[in-house]
Amino acid sequence: MILIISLATIVSTFFGGMFAIRFRDKLHLILGFSAGAVIAVAFFDLLPESLEISGRSPTTVLTFVAIGFAIYLILDRFFSLHGHDDENCDNPSHSSKLGATALCFHSLLDGLAIGLSFKISPAVGWIVAVAVLTHDFSDGINTVGLVLKDKKSANPIIWLIADALAPAIGIIITLFFSVSGSVLGMILAIFCGFFLYIGASDLIPESHHAHPTIWTTVMTVLGMLVLFVAVNLAI
Repeated sequence: MILIISLATIVSTFFGGMFAIRFRDKLHLILGFSAGAVIAVAFFDLLPESLEISGRSPTTVLTFVAIGFAIYLILDRFFSLHGHDDENCDNPSHSSKLGATALCFHSLLDGLAIGLSFKISPAVGWIVAVAVLTHDFSDGINTVGLVLKDKKSANPIIWLIADALAPAIGIIITLFFSVSGSVLGMILAIFCGFFLYIGASDLIPESHHAHPTIWTTVMTVLGMLVLFVAVNLAI
């Protein structure tokens, strides 16, 4: 059954990414949707899950969220790893690879969460698996969207394959070790901070640059609503 779930995560993520590639001429709208989806994953999936499984106080969890936000801010500002609009820039560090890497690592954590949840009980495992599968499609869109906005970045298919395989690899890894819910909860809190930064400071500004603000804003709100509904249906 674990192998079937692993395959399902790959298929869901891959189709989401192919959707983004197929409609790349509407990239600003895809980025707008991705911004809402990334922020929604942070608020409606990662944060509640962290609060539930960590066993820590809300103040402690939110502190780790802030730490994650600050870590990504420092990496972005001091190493200039964010995307930008200067098409003549030859600095290879100016790309969206950091964001795509973070999204892939988040997908890996999704797989870890599924595998570890099944070790707690099949019921808990299925709840987590359904929650992950509902937003894997958007994970594919988010990853491709980040890479497509940077013309000098690598082939989006490469990143899509990496993101699609990540949750399956995470599930397989859990066959060989276990971690406490407290540790996993803090990891999720840190990545909640990562995603808030990616959505608010990277994707949202990029989506409405030189495009009608009204439609990109609508897509951002739509992305949040879609993920909100998906996560709640999975609960």
